[in-house]
Amino acid sequence: MNRLYYGDNLDVMRRHVADESIDLVYLDPPFNSNASYNVLFAERDGTQAASQIKAFEDTWRWDQGAARSFQEVVESGGRVSQAMQAFRIFLGDTDMLAYLAMMAPRLGAS
Repeated sequence: MNRLYYGDNLDVMRRHVADESIDLVYLDPPFNSNASYNVLFAERDGTQAASQIKAFEDTWRWDQGAARSFQEVVESGGRVSQAMQAFRIFLGDTDMLAYLAMMAPRLGAS
């Protein structure tokens, strides 16, 4: 059965997709740009409207959520775990480590 899911890929894969059953995953990750992005609306004639809404914030902070994500990656073992532990020694509990802790389980297996 072909399906298209929209959402956080880690959540979708954990809740809705059986292991080893994926043919393709399209991933458009955040890039830790430290910027907020908005959706700009246009008028019917194509001119830019004055209205906009915040789409997402591409900023990461080291907090309890980031620490939990980091711990989950470390507990999974393997080379990704080793790399993340090395990053923590090198970077410390920084915003960059928060970003890496979020991205690691989405990009690679242990």
